[in-house]
Amino acid sequence: MIMAYPYEITLLILCPLVFLAAFIDSIAEGGGLISLPAYIFVGLPIHTAAGTNKFSSSIGTATALVNYIRSGSVDFYAAIPGALGALLGSWIGTRLALSLSPRVLQITLMVILPMAGIFIFLNRDRKNTASKISIEKKFKIILSAAIGFVLGCYDGFFGPGAGMFMTLALSGLVRLELIKAVGTTKVINFSSNIASMVTWLINGKVLFPLAIPCMIFSVTGNYLGSRLAIKIGKKLIRLILALVAVLLFIKIVWDLIKF
Repeated sequence: MIMAYPYEITLLILCPLVFLAAFIDSIAEGGGLISLPAYIFVGLPIHTAAGTNKFSSSIGTATALVNYIRSGSVDFYAAIPGALGALLGSWIGTRLALSLSPRVLQITLMVILPMAGIFIFLNRDRKNTASKISIEKKFKIILSAAIGFVLGCYDGFFGPGAGMFMTLALSGLVRLELIKAVGTTKVINFSSNIASMVTWLINGKVLFPLAIPCMIFSVTGNYLGSRLAIKIGKKLIRLILALVAVLLFIKIVWDLIKF
């Protein structure tokens, strides 16, 4: 087993970080900004880290998804076409990643992320948009499919922050209430995550001695985070969205400096 530390120490490092990542991810996505570097930090090769992380996080996401569905916080008219669009977009984005450099996208995101932060701040007092401004179902389906496709491409090509951008897009463009935007994003991301997880499994890139205990902490973090988000609602979601935007901005700046 390739690890930088003894097995017990590795779990002591990973499990709390995976729990924190799952807690954040269940509320506003972006948990991979914490969990994936954690797997790399303990010595896993990049592909094994990605596969192990995808396994534990995907199973954990299912827990949060069940909570959001039970609470009625999923708009399936947006979720299903969004998921189909994301699957196609993710495949195209992955193909693009093989031939294009992500550097231009990283620089572009340094401009986009502060704008996303401004959007979150300006909309902090917005009331229930879904009850006041709605769009026809056919336009909701078309818009959601387009959002899924575009952000699926982004996810396949670059990845970090895709769920955060999807939540903001569903809230701002499709006019979903923020908690429903989060729940709907979970459905869209879950479909692409499962496809990715199966690919990693087939290629033997999941380290089960770490993946299984981390999965337990991921399930716990997702359960508690989603329950808290459903209970507290918009204020907590906006706070975590802002945190994810900051983490993503720091990661991009670090990557640009490093290379």
